[in-house]
Amino acid sequence: MLRSRTFLAAAAFAVASAGPAAAAETAKKPAYGFSALKALPAADAKAKAEAWLKAAGKYDPAAFDRVWAAEGRPVIDRVADTLALGHADAAALVRTARQADAAPAAEVPAVLKDAKQDPFFRANLALVFAKGNAGKKAYEESLEALNAVAPEQVVDPAGYLFYKAVAEHATMKREAASATITRLLDDVSDTPDRYKMVATLMFFDMLNWSPDPKDLANIERLMDNSGRRLDLARPGEKTQDIQKRIVFRLDELIKEMENQCKGGQCNGGQCPNGGKPGTKPGSTTNPSNPAQDSVVMGGAGAGKVDDKKLREVAEQWGALPAAKRAAVVEEITRDLPAKYKPMIDEYFKALNRAHGFSNK
Repeated sequence: MLRSRTFLAAAAFAVASAGPAAAAETAKKPAYGFSALKALPAADAKAKAEAWLKAAGKYDPAAFDRVWAAEGRPVIDRVADTLALGHADAAALVRTARQADAAPAAEVPAVLKDAKQDPFFRANLALVFAKGNAGKKAYEESLEALNAVAPEQVVDPAGYLFYKAVAEHATMKREAASATITRLLDDVSDTPDRYKMVATLMFFDMLNWSPDPKDLANIERLMDNSGRRLDLARPGEKTQDIQKRIVFRLDELIKEMENQCKGGQCNGGQCPNGGKPGTKPGSTTNPSNPAQDSVVMGGAGAGKVDDKKLREVAEQWGALPAAKRAAVVEEITRDLPAKYKPMIDEYFKALNRAHGFSNK
C-alpha cells in the first residue's frame, strides 16, 4: 500500500524551488516512523498526570478525581486541567488559551521555554498554548512553542502535528508544512478524519503556489500575513520585515515589466516574451525539455487539484446520492498523477466516514 510520503513528496515541490538552504534543512529532518504515533490511552495519560502532580507536591485526590471523572472530555483537556492544578503559570496559560475573547499571547510564556521543566508537563502545556494561539491566528508563537517539544511527548500527537501544519501553512513555510502533513497522515495511526481532510486541502493549496516570489499570489499572501499581524496589534519588527518584502517584490515586478516593455515586447497588445495574453512572463506550457520530477509545472492541464473545488464538494457531500458521489470522485481523480490519487481517495473515504457512508 502506498504511503502518503510517496506522493506528498516533502522535498518534491519545495526543495527544487527553494534552493540549497532548503535542501540543507531537509537533510536535518528526523527519520519517520510509519504509524508509530498514536494518542495515549486515557488510563496511561491519567497515570502520567497523577505522577507529575505528586512529584510537584500538589496532589489533591478529590480535585484530581473530579478532573478525570469527566470521561467524555478529550484526554488533552483533562491533562491540561491536571497541569493547572499543580502549577500557577500553567493554570493562567490554560485559562487564557480557552477564552475565545482573550487576546493571544504575544510571546511564548517563560514556563514553556524552561528546559528544566518536566517533559510531560512542558510538551502538553505547549500543545494547549499552541492550539489556543492558532485559533486566534497568532501562528508564529504557536509554532515556536511546538518546535521546542516533540510529538512523541504529548498525549495527542495528531493534534500536535495538525496545529503545527496549520501554523506553517499560514506563515508560508511550504516545505515544513509539507513534511508535517506527511507525518500527520503517515506516522499517526489514529489521525481524526477532520484533520486528514483539512491537511489534504492545505497540501493541495500549497501545490498550486508558484515558486516565483514575484508571483502576485505570493505577494498577496505576504499582504495577508502583514494584515493579520496588524489586526493582532503587532506592528513590530516581524511585521515591518514582511512589509519590506512586499515592497521589494512589487518593485522587482514593476522593474521587470518596465524592462520588458522598453524592449518593445509590449507593443501591439503583445505580452512580454511573446507570450499569449493570460500567461506569465517567461512561462510556457509547452517546454522544449522535460521538467524535473520535483518541479510543479504551470498551466491548467491534467494533474492539477483545485483545493477550492474539494472544499465545495465537502460542503455538499452529505446531500449527494451515492451515484453522484462516485461521479464526483471519478471526475476529480480522472487525470490525476498516480502519486496523488491515493491521497485524494483517502480524502473522499474520510468524507464518507464523516457522513456515515460506506467505503465499500
